[in-house]
Amino acid sequence: MKKTIYRLLFAAQLSIAAVSLTGCQDLLDPTPVQQLPDDKAITDAGSARSATIGVYDRVQAYYQLNWPVLGFLPGENVRFNGTLNQFLQIDQNQLSADNVLITEAWTQMYQAVNGANNVIAAVPGINDPLLTATEKNQLLGEAYFLRALVYFDLGRGWGGVPLVLTPTRTKENGQGIGRSTQVQTYDQVLADLTQAEALLPDGATRNRAVQNTARALRARLHLYRQQWTDAEIYATQVINSSNYSLVTPYRAISTAPFLSRESIFELTFSNSDANSMWNNWFPSALGGQFNFQPVPAAITLLNDPAVGGSRSALLATTTIAGSPVTYGNLYSRSAQRDDPSYVLRLAEQYLIRAEARAKQGKLTAALADLNVVRSRAGVPASTAATAEQLLLAIENERRVEFAFEADRWFDLVRTGRAGAVLGVTDQRRWLFPLPFNDLVADPSLTQNPGY
Repeated sequence: MKKTIYRLLFAAQLSIAAVSLTGCQDLLDPTPVQQLPDDKAITDAGSARSATIGVYDRVQAYYQLNWPVLGFLPGENVRFNGTLNQFLQIDQNQLSADNVLITEAWTQMYQAVNGANNVIAAVPGINDPLLTATEKNQLLGEAYFLRALVYFDLGRGWGGVPLVLTPTRTKENGQGIGRSTQVQTYDQVLADLTQAEALLPDGATRNRAVQNTARALRARLHLYRQQWTDAEIYATQVINSSNYSLVTPYRAISTAPFLSRESIFELTFSNSDANSMWNNWFPSALGGQFNFQPVPAAITLLNDPAVGGSRSALLATTTIAGSPVTYGNLYSRSAQRDDPSYVLRLAEQYLIRAEARAKQGKLTAALADLNVVRSRAGVPASTAATAEQLLLAIENERRVEFAFEADRWFDLVRTGRAGAVLGVTDQRRWLFPLPFNDLVADPSLTQNPGY
């Protein structure tokens, strides 16, 4: 985390220095963040494969730190244990448009979009005998899926965003596009997922997209759009696949060699391509920074045999100055630094289907799905009887099941419960601010209300 923090601070200092040194000239002729140059020409099989891997790398960049933080830190499971303002703003739900993490996440996400756009534009025209039609379809399907994932995350974070669908090679390419609505943004996600599902192969690859990867994200998209029938249909397709099953014990999800049967999509790291997230969670006695701490209420829930069950493995305890200290243990490979980023898991598909069924009045089936997840965790079956009770039970189950993943904040926003649960009653604060730099660079962009 130390290197990451230094990098963020350095980025902020550079931004300030750039404005002060270059003055009005740069303000009159800046380059918007989403306008990013094409790195390499995609002309043959090798460059097409490399470019596709490059898109995964760019998605990995925003899921390594910034996106999980934006998902769990505004919720009530985790607190920031430090003084850096960019993290405190997120923890306290008081974001500003010049927040470094917001700016960096937005930049990384549009870098991933641009990478996907380059693959989508170039691959169909490649004439290389080493690139078969089948592999072309696979690479295109992966690019469509990854673009869908990024735009889905942009949509749930910022609402409607600029839909850049062609490669950006000069700053003029992206200017003047303006913001689409959230509905239009999600429509684009659906269009990309439809394309991806048609192009991708069937299979059980867990760190690259296959057909069921697209179906799983589509189930989540329909849940966010309150399209309950479709959410149930697509979650069912994934649940019924023989390629996936819940694993026991719960800790097996996040135990090397990773890519468990429960994993639908996770982003792989290695010692040479390190994930430093463990450093945020481990106390200094174990070599970490202890920036993110589980709050007492979350510790109590996870350690309760009737609530957390085997999910207590998300916590670990060490002794500091003679006193026990509890810390988050989802990311724990401090030596290898190869913890994955978890994006889509089968447990979520059961809970998506449970919620969709409850919303349709299929209470018995919804309860059965909820209890599948509870059974894996070794906790008693839920006795929720009414739709209202079931929906609250599912919400609470998601809080525990995905305690340190990028879910809690977005769950409470999409269900309209961020005010009641977190006290964030100003609904304008349920969306993130667009980065200040992009607003200055492109007058066609408008800020979210309240910022």
